[in-house]
Amino acid sequence: MKWIGALLFIGTTTLIGFEFSRKLNARPKHIRQLKNALQILEAEILYSQLTLQDAFQTIAKQIPEPARSFFDGLSSSLVNETGVDLFNVWEHQVNKLLKDSALGTNEEEILKQFGRTLGQHDFEQQQKNIHLTIKHLDRELEEARDNQYKYSKMAKSLGLLCGLFIVLLLI
Repeated sequence: MKWIGALLFIGTTTLIGFEFSRKLNARPKHIRQLKNALQILEAEILYSQLTLQDAFQTIAKQIPEPARSFFDGLSSSLVNETGVDLFNVWEHQVNKLLKDSALGTNEEEILKQFGRTLGQHDFEQQQKNIHLTIKHLDRELEEARDNQYKYSKMAKSLGLLCGLFIVLLLI
């Protein structure tokens, strides 16, 4: 009975390590998705001159999850509610995106800062804001890649080794 408990404990800590590693590996992918979405948004606003609701809908069709749900939620919120404050909808969807993705607090702040200016300026100023946001995301992407490279394998090993260590202490 003691050995079954020890194996379950080791398995649990190993799974925790693998989950942490999965989040480290997914973060750069999710940041790249956001960068691509912002580039599409720029094109849709500047060249197609679509409304934000239509631009969000177009983006949702072109990008994978979890960013797809984010832009789809923005689009549907703007359709369903009249007289809605765009920043409140944006902030709500950013909070949902953070729960569904591996994005961190830095990306949250970047997205919320971008959401404050979205739709409030002319085309040229909006383009500058999009470029600035992409630059910030580039910086975060580089950090995410560094963290992935440094800590991904370590997290997997550490989960297993912590489980073994605690089991050995208890036996």
